[in-house]
Amino acid sequence: MTIKIKTNMENEICKISISTNWLGDAYIFYEDDKIKRVYDNNSLSFDNTEWIEPKEISKHNKDKIIKNCPEEFKERIMMILDYP
Repeated sequence: MTIKIKTNMENEICKISISTNWLGDAYIFYEDDKIKRVYDNNSLSFDNTEWIEPKEISKHNKDKIIKNCPEEFKERIMMILDYP
């Protein structure tokens, strides 16, 4: 008997980068409304990961996320972010 455990990767909706320079800053959205942020602080501190709530994302960054969001996911991502 095989039991398959569903991982978050299977529930991923999309990954949206809002990087504006060589430091990475991306948000990964999941079907269960969870949001993972992967970002770089500097050249010695990169790929930091944290789980965040929509209220922790600034209006400015929410604007960037929606602007960079693929059209087919935009409505779903806006709901998760409680945007606008």
